[in-house]
Amino acid sequence: MNESVLLKTKHLTKFFPVKTGVFRRTSGWVKAVDDVSFQVYPGETFGIVGESGCGKSTLGMTILRLIEPTSGSVFFEDRDVTTLSSSQLLRFRKNIQMIFQDPFSSLNPRMRVGSIIGEGMTVHGVGARSNREFIVRTLLEKVGLQADSFDRYPHEFSGGQRQRIGIARALAISPKLIIADEAVSALDVSIRSQIINLMADLKTEFQLTYLFISHDLSVVKHLCDRIMVMYLGKTMEITTREILFCRPLHPYTVSLISAVPVPDPDYHINRILLLGDVPSPVHPPSGCRFHTRCPVTRKKCETDEPLLIEQEPFHFVACHYPGTLAISVPLILTSDSTL
Repeated sequence: MNESVLLKTKHLTKFFPVKTGVFRRTSGWVKAVDDVSFQVYPGETFGIVGESGCGKSTLGMTILRLIEPTSGSVFFEDRDVTTLSSSQLLRFRKNIQMIFQDPFSSLNPRMRVGSIIGEGMTVHGVGARSNREFIVRTLLEKVGLQADSFDRYPHEFSGGQRQRIGIARALAISPKLIIADEAVSALDVSIRSQIINLMADLKTEFQLTYLFISHDLSVVKHLCDRIMVMYLGKTMEITTREILFCRPLHPYTVSLISAVPVPDPDYHINRILLLGDVPSPVHPPSGCRFHTRCPVTRKKCETDEPLLIEQEPFHFVACHYPGTLAISVPLILTSDSTL
């Protein structure tokens, strides 16, 4: 494992106020991200997975300070991002770019593609003005689009092509880290595999580091080196891809993996059906937040919140009884078999 750290969060928290009444008084808090700590190393793809509403996207936007954190710290190359001024924040964002979930709403419909991709270069002063058009046209070809796309508008492209434009925009200012927020969830399966393979190729070519947010474990298994599992704003488990799919320890992780389709008709897996709905983030359960749906919950889980502890090398778990529920899924890593 690379000892240097590119990105690190420490006890990062984001609560949103709940306003009620005529005077819009704060009556509660939506605990979207609650005390989350992790590290991302240079050159790796770090995956964040969990059900919808677990805080994955909020975490990504808080790291970039598109949303201001309630408390905690974000360190990029050992510099605390949460203390940066507006001018310092602008320089910081040159190093981190984001690929948004919706390829339709993330592009300005009134701007041509060339201007959309080149806008970041203008803002950050990247490259000579006379050379920017050449760079943009080159990037369009890198992401699999024709160079003549430069003068077209976003509505003239399909969803997959728009996501390629979003990727080109993120690459235009040569960032060190790209946060991909559900970058393929809105795409058809056939297009999804193309975008994932494109991102893998670009990572090698441009020496990128990815923070890949997704709810699809089959995609994460194909693309990510290490994975963090979130539930209701909390970290449940962090480990490498191989360990997570071969030896998951948290019951929530086990239940997620049991739902992954296995492309082998001769391999049978016991599916774990979680009962009930995800609790409200305004009033999360006491103790372990997963205990209301956990198939192996015990009395201690209802009262004591588990700490994120390293159970074995590179394997962190927040569970009082790790490994109680076990399951294994074949670690098949080819793009054809996982999508």
